[in-house]
Amino acid sequence: MQRNEVGRSAATAIHLRLRLLGGGLLVAHLLLVGWLTLRPLDVPWAAAANLTPLEGIRADLSYGPLEAARRIGESLALLAPLGVLLPLANGNLAPSPLAAWSSLGRTAAAGLLVSLLIEMLQSGVPGQVVDVDSVLLNGLGVVLAHVAVVPALRARLRRARRSERSSQGSTPRIPRVGLGPWTDVLSAVPREY
Repeated sequence: MQRNEVGRSAATAIHLRLRLLGGGLLVAHLLLVGWLTLRPLDVPWAAAANLTPLEGIRADLSYGPLEAARRIGESLALLAPLGVLLPLANGNLAPSPLAAWSSLGRTAAAGLLVSLLIEMLQSGVPGQVVDVDSVLLNGLGVVLAHVAVVPALRARLRRARRSERSSQGSTPRIPRVGLGPWTDVLSAVPREY
């Protein structure tokens, strides 16, 4: 019984450390993203805002494959760490399979909302241009990161929990009692009739 309580407290401590690590990394990442996307730029001219979906992606593709991959990759990678950090900070890394789908939905929605908030704030920053394709690509990056990393983390945590349970040893068993507590003792004594 005491080993089980120690195992639970150790698992709770690890769970708390993971949540704190995820929360700290999440705050650091959001600060970095805010600095990258919301600082004023001193540019001689700025392009018009893109409010037509996929128009900016088509424009990026017209620059050639390498430049298009760089531009699209930047938009995919900007908020991609949120796909891992949000579930980690929330502490939902080992839910049931049904909860895993809802975790993906919540993470995607949060990623889209953060991206939309950044684009709305950029409308008031000199030199920054609003682009609806950034919202789409940022959201896709969050989903891809979540799908690529979080299931592997969940599987690893489940394996660790299973090995922790099995490393505690087997459950002690009480030998089966006969007809009465003294039957073994009395049957060993020779009888004289």
